[in-house]
Amino acid sequence: GALDREQRDSYELSLRVRDGGDPARSSQAILRVLITDVNDNSPRFEKSVYEADLAENSSPGTPILQLRAADLDVGVNGQIEYVFGAATESVRRLLRLDETSGWLSVLHRIDREEVNQLRFTVMARDRGQPPKTDKATVVLNIRDENDNVPTIDIRKIGRIPLRDGVASVAEDVLVDTPIALVQVSDRDQGENGVVTCTVVGDVPFQLKPASEGEGEPQNKRKYFLHTSAPLDYEAVRDYNVVIVAVDSGSPSLSSNNSLLVRVGDTNDNPPVFSQAVLEVSFPENNLPGERVATVVATDADSGKNAEITYSLEASPLSSEAPGGIFSIDPDSGDVSVQAVLDREQRDTYEFQVTARDKGVPSLQGSTTVVVRVADRNDNEPRFMQDVFTFYVKENLQPNSPVGMVTVMDFDKGRNAELSLSIQPGDHDQAASIFSIENDTGTIFSTVSFDREQQTSYTFKVKAVDGGEPPRSATATVSLFVMDENDNAPTVTFPSNSSYTVLPPSSNMRTVVATVVATDADTGLNADLNYSIIGGNPFKLFEIDPASGVVSLVGKLAPKHYGLHRLVVQVNDSGQPPQSTTALLHVFVNESLSNATVVESQVARSLHTPLAQDIAGDPSYELSKQRLSIVIGVVAGIMIVILLILVVVMARYCRSKGKHGYEAGKKDHEDFFTPQQHDKAKKPKKDKKGKKGKQPLYSSIVTVEASKPNGQRYDSVNEKLSDSPGMGRYRSVNGGPGSPDLARHYKSSSPLPTVQLHPQSPTAGKKHQAVQDLPPANTFVGA
Repeated sequence: GALDREQRDSYELSLRVRDGGDPARSSQAILRVLITDVNDNSPRFEKSVYEADLAENSSPGTPILQLRAADLDVGVNGQIEYVFGAATESVRRLLRLDETSGWLSVLHRIDREEVNQLRFTVMARDRGQPPKTDKATVVLNIRDENDNVPTIDIRKIGRIPLRDGVASVAEDVLVDTPIALVQVSDRDQGENGVVTCTVVGDVPFQLKPASEGEGEPQNKRKYFLHTSAPLDYEAVRDYNVVIVAVDSGSPSLSSNNSLLVRVGDTNDNPPVFSQAVLEVSFPENNLPGERVATVVATDADSGKNAEITYSLEASPLSSEAPGGIFSIDPDSGDVSVQAVLDREQRDTYEFQVTARDKGVPSLQGSTTVVVRVADRNDNEPRFMQDVFTFYVKENLQPNSPVGMVTVMDFDKGRNAELSLSIQPGDHDQAASIFSIENDTGTIFSTVSFDREQQTSYTFKVKAVDGGEPPRSATATVSLFVMDENDNAPTVTFPSNSSYTVLPPSSNMRTVVATVVATDADTGLNADLNYSIIGGNPFKLFEIDPASGVVSLVGKLAPKHYGLHRLVVQVNDSGQPPQSTTALLHVFVNESLSNATVVESQVARSLHTPLAQDIAGDPSYELSKQRLSIVIGVVAGIMIVILLILVVVMARYCRSKGKHGYEAGKKDHEDFFTPQQHDKAKKPKKDKKGKKGKQPLYSSIVTVEASKPNGQRYDSVNEKLSDSPGMGRYRSVNGGPGSPDLARHYKSSSPLPTVQLHPQSPTAGKKHQAVQDLPPANTFVGA
């Protein structure tokens, strides 16, 4: 059969060879047959007709469409090239066809107004021998773009003359009279060719369609140009009528054309002044007969109808005739003044000027003349007061207003423009401290006032007007600084590090000290009040709120011995009040033997928080507790000893009863013989390890001290040493009949009641410094 490569391009055959021997032998081979191609197939386009739209004015190189053809052959027989077939010269000039890809593109810009469709054929040809071909038809529709502006043509109509774009129309023509024919066209199509036509500007003309027929093309229309309002030659003699045509494309295009309409004149206008009200400025202090102004009226008519005469008449708003002060020349319209004007007496004159033409009947017009008398600098500035007095608070922020002066000038304009300045007074720096605002007369300070530095300021303010020559005036300004509570009280006595010794025998109402404080303010701001706010837990002391005198108001007891730190607060009566805190140290004791120890206690007090009270002997209560414990222990021991003695005596008596009494025989034990104390034995110390037990003797003075080797003195007969461990005398309360050995020791003992040494331990060891107090004598509080 016939071979067709397009159906099958190869065959495989199996060949076998066998001999005739016995046994038979054979071999096998494969035969592959490849079918070669011959050009027996023609190219075939995908479509027989290709249709596309192309926008006009598309740039060169713009792709339009791709033609595709297929060929079943292979090799050269299947290679296809595309060429124009039946195509006009314009197609070949405007379009480009790629031979290999079949792409059709723009070669040159296409104008739809020149050609709106391109129809041609394209051939697909293979490279076989002989070549085979196929053809397809291409229809290319050129889509319109809005690339043409509308055109406007204005033509003559009726009896209205029109030449060289100028139409002459009489001013008495009737409204809605057609004066020209307007034809509008656009070469584009569709919406791009739909044209809207209108008259722009504020002119008394409008367009109306020439016909309402539906058969009229959208891109060609006719209009009549009509008058839409009465024409007035005297108002407007020429109209430039601009007609604009706009198409409906996107973006829209427009064009315009103009027609000059000249209006013809008729005699229908009275004289007219250029201004309904003429305002004239004329200086005061003038000479009689000077010309004030010239008024001019115009008449749109001509000839006798345009000849004008002038006259003066009273203004409708004023019944006063201007003839006595002003006059006018009937031909030129010059207005003159016949009197001397004074602006301060009257600054405005108003009258009416009438202009009449010489037509028959005569027409007239009028204008109002307002003569405003201009000012001359003939008045000097005047202050409302010769002396201005102001009161301001101290500590005012810099650049704050402190006062306002009022000055006026009867002149006007520049002659009344005042320039205010500060002139030095009794204070040389006034010009640098103060400034003044020209518009309001407000005086500002450039510094903050301190009444304690200066209480008042006096200076002069000068006002100079802007006239030629300038005139001036001066006024005095007195500024008094009012006090503000800006200073806290200052304690001058006592200092925080000082102290006062107060004997325990002091009576009630004894003056301990006087707190002296001052305040730099005045008035209520310097009215001081004193109070004790801390350090007085026993209410021993009282301070006079007004004088600051600290008095003793409680009875002093042994527990009050030692250092008292009174926290005194000094408040002023200002709003808000200012306060200062000071420390008053009072040392309660008979005398002062060791000032160093007291000073060290005062120094520690300065570093002790104010909330912690320092008042008297802090170990007194503890000593009372220890004393009670010792008394209880001694009482218990005495009871035990008494019981032992009772038991021993009972046994002894029983023994005597048995054995009898032997004269001259000494007893082995004498229970009433005082026992010797072992002085080498050390007393037990208390839990805190600060001092040993206190010996108890009823109604006597006990001396509690340490020996150089740390032992205690157990008897009042033992000698007191001057060792650094010297203790203190303590009074132990006894019965009503007890002797006052304390007085005895005060009078007979060479030692003072309290002897303090720099090495002596102080009660201050119990206190830790929480707050450091300055050594100065004041604490300032808000």
